[in-house]
Amino acid sequence: MRDHSDLLTMNERSLSQQAAVRRATFSPGEVKELRPFSIWEISQFMFDVPADTLRKKLADDPSLPQGTVEEDGRQRWFSLQDINELRRRLRFRGKTLLPHRPKGRAMRVAVSNFKGGVGKTVVAQHLAHAAALDGYRVLCVDFDPQATLTHSMGLVEVKEWNTVWGIMCRDLCREADRITATYDDPDDCPYPSSDELPDDVQSIGAQRVQDFIQRTCWPTIDIIPSCANAAFVEFASAQYRALHKAWTFFGCVARYLDELPDDQYDIIIFDCPPAIGYQSLNAAFASDILYIPSGPGYWEYDSTTSFLGQLGDALADISEGFTGIAEEAGLTLPKTFRDIRLLMTRYETTNPLHAAMSDAFANVFGADVCRHPVEMTRAVEQSGRFQMSVYEQDYRQMTRETWKRARQSFDRAYGEFKETVLTAWEADASVKGDVA
Repeated sequence: MRDHSDLLTMNERSLSQQAAVRRATFSPGEVKELRPFSIWEISQFMFDVPADTLRKKLADDPSLPQGTVEEDGRQRWFSLQDINELRRRLRFRGKTLLPHRPKGRAMRVAVSNFKGGVGKTVVAQHLAHAAALDGYRVLCVDFDPQATLTHSMGLVEVKEWNTVWGIMCRDLCREADRITATYDDPDDCPYPSSDELPDDVQSIGAQRVQDFIQRTCWPTIDIIPSCANAAFVEFASAQYRALHKAWTFFGCVARYLDELPDDQYDIIIFDCPPAIGYQSLNAAFASDILYIPSGPGYWEYDSTTSFLGQLGDALADISEGFTGIAEEAGLTLPKTFRDIRLLMTRYETTNPLHAAMSDAFANVFGADVCRHPVEMTRAVEQSGRFQMSVYEQDYRQMTRETWKRARQSFDRAYGEFKETVLTAWEADASVKGDVA
């Protein structure tokens, strides 16, 4: 017979192996470093100018970042910091290289679905990396206890109180005291104040808003990480909700992000677990745009259908059960999204079954389906295997055309993502401008 102790023993063995894999994957010392980028990549994929034109700009102004020259003197390599400085200082035909940023706070995008293996983390990772290479400042929020996005960003040691669970504990303390303060006599409040909550909740509740944000190996991407120990958040959240029935548990992350300065980030991307629970509901409620990846098979279609129904039911239940309480907590019900998009992943252009499923998705969901699927290539397979996005992979380690095809697939998906984000952002800024 086997019990929980066997599961814990297997977990310890797996964690040891996991550490070994990360040491092999990352740079020495378990510090993942972002590779430099060549003039060919910068000119063709980032600045969209001829390489010779960029070289001439650099030669004409020695004060610009000049990159690092290979020993053979044939190629220059630039860090992302160098690239961002070039964006700020260079103009081509009078046009800036800085990306368009409407006024207001960062746009928030939740990447979510039921089905495991449809590429939620791969999509979140690649969208974040593409946005950073496009000049945007990105915050990732890892809601998934598997913590794959966290590990891919170079973080290997994360404490559970620095995850979304910590944010929820902090929110519970703040909301408990806010609700208590609405009573003339605090003793009349039927709910506990923060000093009546469990000690671990109180200790985490004292953290500051910036304490949860950690740097990554990408200089313009930060992350609120996850870890395996954060898997108990669903159980803990249910206990906390039982302790304080007036706590609007689904609004924790939204309230937290509202505390950040509007100009700290441009895009915030949520990587969600494959379930409808406290964390995924927080992600949905905090997001402006819902991005739903799905593979090109029937089971993925079935899972996506179930996800849409159950998330819709959960948000409807919240809308009906928390309307008065939510308004007092500064939340608006029912929850609305600026847009909802379905993205086909692991797509093979020569596979007739994939083409048929793509047509089925389009017939059912119409314009909500993204025009550009993420194609399955060897470079994409390696991105999952080695916890490196296509953007992080060195094209010299494979045939350039293989790498280029994968990059162009993600670039097309990102271009459509950017179009969706900017459309929603402009609409949001317009509404707020009208109100002002």
